[in-house]
Amino acid sequence: MYSSSSDAQKRVDRVEAFAEELSTLKEEGIVSLDKIQYDSISSYHAKLIESISQQFDINKTHKDKQLSLGMKVSSFLGALALSSSLFFFFYQFWNYFSLYLQIGILTITPLLLLAVTTIVYQRDRSGYFTKIAASLSIVAFVLDISILGDIFSITPSPNALFVISLLPFLLAYATNTRVVLSFAIITLASFISAEMGTMNGMYWIGFGYRPENFFLPSLILFIVPALFVHKRYDGFDPIYRVFAMIIFFLPVLILSNWGSASYLSISTNKIEVLYQIVGFVAAGLSIWFGIRKSHAEVVNTGNTFFVLFLYTKFYDWWWDLMPKYLFFLTIGITSILFLILLKNIKAKGERA
Repeated sequence: MYSSSSDAQKRVDRVEAFAEELSTLKEEGIVSLDKIQYDSISSYHAKLIESISQQFDINKTHKDKQLSLGMKVSSFLGALALSSSLFFFFYQFWNYFSLYLQIGILTITPLLLLAVTTIVYQRDRSGYFTKIAASLSIVAFVLDISILGDIFSITPSPNALFVISLLPFLLAYATNTRVVLSFAIITLASFISAEMGTMNGMYWIGFGYRPENFFLPSLILFIVPALFVHKRYDGFDPIYRVFAMIIFFLPVLILSNWGSASYLSISTNKIEVLYQIVGFVAAGLSIWFGIRKSHAEVVNTGNTFFVLFLYTKFYDWWWDLMPKYLFFLTIGITSILFLILLKNIKAKGERA
């Protein structure tokens, strides 16, 4: 009936909103239902929510949502802490193990944690403990690749990033875990950027010194939701789009202020002006595209970077020229004008 927990949660939220609105309409005398009709609706909704809760881990009330947020934070911190603990445990005692024992541990640990993740996922409808188990599996796999490379004196290459990204992608889609997908996206984007760097004559570890290396992975990530359907996966499409935009806009923001990092063989000032224009235009197009396609995450990300580009230019133009009170007054007035502009755009969208 529901393809994902997100769809199920939306239905429960609609039921809760309907019940509140119906109660208000009764109090104001707009709707008149006898007790049998009211009880029938309430009974149907109670059975519906109970049925959904048996299939998905949902928040039935506003209090449940608050607790759920706390659980998400706790699971993220738990995954981060345990993953760090596993990482430092390896390096703390690693030299005490023989070579064969080291190879055995490196081979068994990722497989064992992968099996644990599978078992936890089958028993954990909430996904919080699955997130922790999956994070431990990924850390063990990264350590496996890194330490085995040192043991056998394998020359470091960007291919290791591609191999490392495979397990997070597999776990993300197998367990419907957004945090794991985020790590997979970052790793894959780093691999593509490193390959771009090596194609342009750089040593692959230095790919970050040329921000333009990130443009291709940002484009690939942005079009993924258009090519693949993610109805069964909660929030995967927004994650792809947001990370794609961040991976694009951050390099543009850097190049608009430090043009010397560009591949372009023109003057630094021209490079900075070029990327300033690119930043403003791309942010504006993102806002337009997000509104047109009803992608709130695209609109919000575009707004954020548009403001960053705008305020960065204000700083470059006026910080040394204006009194500080006038500088911040200008920013405040600009913010209000920008707010009015967005409000008008929203009003036009509602009328349309």
